[in-house]
Amino acid sequence: MSRNWVRGLLLSVAMLGGSVAVADPITPPPTPADYAALGKLPDWSGIWQPEWGTLFASRAASKPVLQPEAAKVLAQFDADKAKGENLQTDAANCVPPGMPQIMRMPYPIEFIYSPGRVTIAIETDSQVRRIYTDGRPLPTDPDPTFNGSSIGHWEGDSLIVDTNGLNPRNSIVEGVHPTDKTRIHEVIRLGKPDHMEIETTITDPTVFKQPLVLRTSYVRKRDWQIREYVCQENNRDAADPFGRPSLDISK
Repeated sequence: MSRNWVRGLLLSVAMLGGSVAVADPITPPPTPADYAALGKLPDWSGIWQPEWGTLFASRAASKPVLQPEAAKVLAQFDADKAKGENLQTDAANCVPPGMPQIMRMPYPIEFIYSPGRVTIAIETDSQVRRIYTDGRPLPTDPDPTFNGSSIGHWEGDSLIVDTNGLNPRNSIVEGVHPTDKTRIHEVIRLGKPDHMEIETTITDPTVFKQPLVLRTSYVRKRDWQIREYVCQENNRDAADPFGRPSLDISK
């Protein structure tokens, strides 16, 4: 059952005078010590732009080893693509790409520290990821979302992030979608000065025979800002449900 639906029901009950409890973890008010601890974290300020060369090279070099059923799905997708179908994805209709692709788009990102959380502001579709670092576990029955549920912890200067609860409309590789068993493990760290490295490991025993490892690097731009990205405002690449262009882009 969708947690959003449950929340709507709980809100309706509350408006009628009932009293119910929401099961999400309670975040205690931050203390001065919590804010002081942020100063000990690595300096990830500024805007981080994906290095396009490594971004597309890492995509091309990724060779997922799929379970038989997933391999059939991918083979059918590739066959349809060869026939001119699957011309565009849900992104053509302004559906956000979701994890893991949201971290592999050719647009910048920004890290924002707050007590118990690292927030990643992503220019693509003006998306936001919230990575909780307050010690909570991954949810056991998450409400599927495009960016999933993420928890993290620091190991030295590296942020270790685990994510589950992905929307089945996402693509973990082109043509293949996540299941409730899909897990994403990220190691985010600085390499050489003003360079960030993100190693992403995707596992799902129903999809992959072995973990799929992706590597992306970013370069820091201290004089940049994240810009507003509203896809629907100027969407000239829309598609119908079959992936065929549905707008005359010549206008």
